[in-house]
Amino acid sequence: MFEEDNMQLQGKVALITGGGGGIGAAIAERFVHDGARVCISGRRQEGLDEMARTLPSGTVATCAGDVSKDEDAARMVKTTIDFGGRIDVLVNNAAINAAGSLVDTDRAVWRKGIDVNLVGPFVLMQEAIPPMIKNGGGSIINIASGAGMRALANHSAYCTSKAALIMLSQQAALDYGPQKIRVNVVCPGVVKTPMSEKDLGDIAKTIGMDKAGFFEMLAKMTPLQRFAEPAEIGGICAFLASDDSSFMTGAAIAIDAGTTVVDVVGAGIMAALRRYYEQR
Repeated sequence: MFEEDNMQLQGKVALITGGGGGIGAAIAERFVHDGARVCISGRRQEGLDEMARTLPSGTVATCAGDVSKDEDAARMVKTTIDFGGRIDVLVNNAAINAAGSLVDTDRAVWRKGIDVNLVGPFVLMQEAIPPMIKNGGGSIINIASGAGMRALANHSAYCTSKAALIMLSQQAALDYGPQKIRVNVVCPGVVKTPMSEKDLGDIAKTIGMDKAGFFEMLAKMTPLQRFAEPAEIGGICAFLASDDSSFMTGAAIAIDAGTTVVDVVGAGIMAALRRYYEQR
């Protein structure tokens, strides 16, 4: 799956939140393959342990916790430094999908979405940047979404939190560039993970469409006519973590099969979501 001789992250130590599965697990796999040692965090210790068993011994540490809790976020950074002696890379990947229109969104759901998707990365950056400065620099990679670049029907909390994460990243890039801290954002489209398959599958079921047919329709509406594999997100994150991207900071990179060029898939999902919520 990976190039055999690629060790672009040799000697680096990274913290990856939401690392127990999906995109986070793929990022961890790629980082370790490229020579890094990683600390993966997530809410379930069982999932972290299962993921850790797939990686070579001595390359991974785990830290269970909730990024929306300040003390857990601080412990994740401390665990990373205790494990690797330093922290060179922070990947803020943990997120939740808080669906609902603005009026219909429960305020507790809104606050939880903002806490996990925005406040969590803010606190983790607060904790990670000082030791990065002490080490002479570092790379922060925040996983936002194409939904942070454009509105998505009935996803006010999710879209708002991801759009704000892009601006927070650009602000951090501006403030800490002189200290050699690079901050970039990855904005995926639909990635083939259990979470996305469940969310889109629920919509397909509600609107009376075959799940496979619905997925195929949405994929064909993109210029590349497919969804992303988690490993493809891992690849761009490895590049941003490496010295190959040393002149990049403040960038928001869409990795979405071209839907920012032709927003037909967004229109298709919007129409489907409207039907979904009208029938609830």
